[in-house]
Amino acid sequence: MSEVNMDKQADGVITLCGANAYDKKYYFNKQFDGLPQSIKDELHIICVLFTEEVGGIFTIDFEADGSVRLRTEASEEDYLYDEVGSALLVGEVTRKRKDLLESLSLYYRYIVLHEKVEDLISE
Repeated sequence: MSEVNMDKQADGVITLCGANAYDKKYYFNKQFDGLPQSIKDELHIICVLFTEEVGGIFTIDFEADGSVRLRTEASEEDYLYDEVGSALLVGEVTRKRKDLLESLSLYYRYIVLHEKVEDLISE
């Protein structure tokens, strides 16, 4: 897979951003231009550094319920892709950027899913 599917997928997943080590490209979904520039910059750094370290394609997606998913994959021909390293790095990013990922989920649930603020706060 040389390109990341950036449209809403059949299972309701929407890609927020991603990086592709094969094409040396970064993608940010313009639907989310309302995010502060500092957040967009941080997402850019996370995605690009991830693919620089382990290769492949890395995306940050929103699940249909608003949760955030970090996804990585590689081309079948990519024998240099570090599958173990990518799983470890996903865990590290999830731990170190927990607050950012939770904030993105709340943003998505409020702005896109139109959930009530009261419901989000009560959680």
